[in-house]
Amino acid sequence: MLSTKARPITRHDYALIPVGAPNHQLIEGDLVMAPSPGPFHQDILFNLARILGNHLAVHPIGKIYIAPLDVHLSDFNVYQPDLLFVAKANLGIIAEHGIEGAPDLVVEILSKTSEKYDLGPKRAVYARTGVEELWIIDPAKRTLALYRLAENADTPVATYRAKQRVTSTLLPGLTIELAAVFAA
Repeated sequence: MLSTKARPITRHDYALIPVGAPNHQLIEGDLVMAPSPGPFHQDILFNLARILGNHLAVHPIGKIYIAPLDVHLSDFNVYQPDLLFVAKANLGIIAEHGIEGAPDLVVEILSKTSEKYDLGPKRAVYARTGVEELWIIDPAKRTLALYRLAENADTPVATYRAKQRVTSTLLPGLTIELAAVFAA
């Protein structure tokens, strides 16, 4: 039986997709479409963005962005992480069409449709393209797994529960009460 495989989609092909819903990501050359996230996912995203935004308003050490915003990591990987942080020293990666390179911090909030990508190929690509920290938030377990990707892309340095506090060397002076992140 003859089998042929379509060529991988590149970031140039991806750029030709019309803007707007549904959201797409380019993961290792495959175009992946995702449904919109649920309300609790959006509550978590809003709460975290507000906490980080308030901190950055007082300590302007970089910028945060929330999805959808394309992060161009390679010719075959263009992601839309839920939230990302770019430190002031790296603001040059911000372009009109999105982020051109690795953000310093990426936050992915798991869902049934994203988990296999967020914990699999996306985490590996984030590590090999230079993302310093990855936070994986699991709404069902109410946890935040913090990865320092240069140290170990497979195992988080810590996993925090809803009643704990999180700090990051990328965001000096900020302590995040996870209870506030998971508030509905």
